[in-house]
Amino acid sequence: MAVISKKIPAPDKVEIKTALLSVFDKTGIVELARTLSARGVRLLSTGGTYKAIAAAGLAVTDVSEITGFPEIMDGRVKTLHPTVHGGLLAIRDDGEHQEAMKKHGIEAIDLAVINLYPFEEVRAAGGDYPTTVENIDIGGPAMIRASAKNHAYVTILTDPADYAEFLEQLSADAGKTVYTFRQRMAAKAYARTAAYDAVISNWFAEALSIDTPRHRVIGGVLKEEMRYGENPHQKAAFYLTGEKRPGVSTAALLQGKQLSYNNINDTDAAYELVAEFLPEKAPACAIIKHANPCGVATGSSLVEAYRRALACDSVSAFGGIIALNRTLDAETAEEIVKLFTEVIIAPDVTEEAKAIVARKPNLRLLSAGGLPDPRIAGLTAKTVSGGLLVQSRDNGMVEDLELKVVTKRAPTAQELDDMKFAFKVGKHVKSNAVVYAKDGQTAGIGAGQMSRVDSARIAALKAEEAAKALGLMVPMTRGSAVASEAFLPFADGLLSMIAAGATAVIQPGGSMRDQEVIDAANEHGVAMVFTGMRHFRH
Repeated sequence: MAVISKKIPAPDKVEIKTALLSVFDKTGIVELARTLSARGVRLLSTGGTYKAIAAAGLAVTDVSEITGFPEIMDGRVKTLHPTVHGGLLAIRDDGEHQEAMKKHGIEAIDLAVINLYPFEEVRAAGGDYPTTVENIDIGGPAMIRASAKNHAYVTILTDPADYAEFLEQLSADAGKTVYTFRQRMAAKAYARTAAYDAVISNWFAEALSIDTPRHRVIGGVLKEEMRYGENPHQKAAFYLTGEKRPGVSTAALLQGKQLSYNNINDTDAAYELVAEFLPEKAPACAIIKHANPCGVATGSSLVEAYRRALACDSVSAFGGIIALNRTLDAETAEEIVKLFTEVIIAPDVTEEAKAIVARKPNLRLLSAGGLPDPRIAGLTAKTVSGGLLVQSRDNGMVEDLELKVVTKRAPTAQELDDMKFAFKVGKHVKSNAVVYAKDGQTAGIGAGQMSRVDSARIAALKAEEAAKALGLMVPMTRGSAVASEAFLPFADGLLSMIAAGATAVIQPGGSMRDQEVIDAANEHGVAMVFTGMRHFRH
């Protein structure tokens, strides 16, 4: 394939003489047009943008006048014309290009102000298939890409947030833009069209049930730069994908410092976990440290749920993240501020609770505006060297599973409730995970061990430490139900759980030695159920 090369140096400064304005988001567009007009810039425009500029009393030319072709097909075809794209793509210092412009009556366009149909918003709002397709912009991306490619001569603006800097450039350089600015705007323009096309391609894959499309792109819009990443020597930023899932991406920061990389990661883990517990059934609280829960509980009130979650491991909870499934009220806020906490996140916050949390100015308080639905499908992604691992979100719910009793003794109603509670929590604990639960409260959590036996022992040890701190005669694992997020490969893990006091076990099953484990459970009079679904979390 031939490589096109035009070894013509780009000019440092380019005067803006003609501008093409065509935007869906009209934020600041009239003010921008007014300033350009005052500088003697000729304005070209289309559709609704043209009407807005003309209505402001400014001189503006409809693109159809320069193309000699009317806007047709409900606006689908208006800028896809050689006169427009020639004006954007022409290399001004190339003799052949100049001759072609002269021959075909093409006027150079020095500035393109373009933003796109709101495909992301339509998709997020659940628009039907025809409506969503209709909001795929064609002419906009074409003009953006053409302008960005020819940034040696053309300034491309795709974000109203850049209008102010652009006008400062014009003011400082007698109506001209500098090359470095045009470069930055071109880079931003290509990132915008890439993110836009990523959303469209992923929507098509979802709509057509294509689980593994040939090309998978995940795009995002910068929400904020961070001081550093997971560690101080790492750079980081937070990007929004456009998915309208309540959580850290939708939350309003009501007070406190900017969230750090680790804050966002842990807060997301906490809120996804607490959302497993429906607020209409019972208040729930999850306390997270380093993306793992150290305590989870339900209660008769939100404050009781918090106290019970804290009781599981009050030492690890210090400096943790607290997630609630109901509106944060004053009584609960009073309890939480007694402990050093990094972040509180809830669907909403009462005014009284805000005032109480305000006593701790460094405590971040987030109002998410709702709870994420744990059953809703979606994608998760993780980078590896030279690649991207993409999978569907783990939206399996224990309530939706057909549980199979595999032991001689069936669980009691209370044991079954505690099993389900523990399995929900285990879904959000790093593997290997073992979770003891009793009466809607975690009794001990073992996370992230290479051996499931070690996870069981650590969870039991945590329960013993909690019992000492609470002045209990025996740890809460006595008479508890225990969950393993993956199958028990040997009976040794089960025996460790029984030694800790568990009387009922829930696990996926599926090991070659299932019968060995079942026999051990029967020998000790322990009830066991299989879920048929595992919840690895790495």
